[in-house]
Amino acid sequence: MSADAIMRRCETKHVDLTLDAVESDGSFSGYASLFGRMDMGKDIVEPGAFAKSLRTRGTAGIRMLFQHDPNQPIGAWTQLKEDARGLFVRGRLATGVERAREVLSLMRGGALDGLSIGFRTIRAQKDAAKGARRILEADLWEISIVTFPMLPEARVETVKARRLPTIREFECWLTRDAGLTRSEAKAVIAKGFASLAAERDAAPGTPGNLAATIRQATRMIQSTRMKQI
Repeated sequence: MSADAIMRRCETKHVDLTLDAVESDGSFSGYASLFGRMDMGKDIVEPGAFAKSLRTRGTAGIRMLFQHDPNQPIGAWTQLKEDARGLFVRGRLATGVERAREVLSLMRGGALDGLSIGFRTIRAQKDAAKGARRILEADLWEISIVTFPMLPEARVETVKARRLPTIREFECWLTRDAGLTRSEAKAVIAKGFASLAAERDAAPGTPGNLAATIRQATRMIQSTRMKQI
């Protein structure tokens, strides 16, 4: 069966990305699918849906394409795994290829901001209460960089060790993963950890564990970066 015929049999699902963290060498990571979230097509991907496909195909057997075009491979995935959140992906654009260089420029400029999986549904069931389809098993063929997202909750993470995060990345991390409010995150960035902790600890009725939370967040950042080296 030709690649075009295979792709005609595939369904696609898109997720949104924050791509300011993409490296100049084309490396990036993020989530190609989030478990338990209903997308705009009213599908919900369940944990374990990709497990068999990842096991049988392996990372090398799942392609990185541009806009689901089998004639436009633009890089390779170096890590694909399911975790508690969804389908985590890490890959690198092939910057020796002209199309990949164009994609990298568009991604870094914010003109391309989506990932999309190409797959064939193996098992699914209806969720009448939500009016949705729950995908229990999917045969994953490819993951594409695309223009239009369907699931805006997913985000790309800081992608390479050996560099500090940008202010935007650090603020997003503090609010999303460390549980701070946006104003607290801005205060951390502007004034430093100790200043914000002192302000919070001095306020009547305010929990006094902010400093511990930030220390834990810092350890998590450091641990994540060490794993990426």
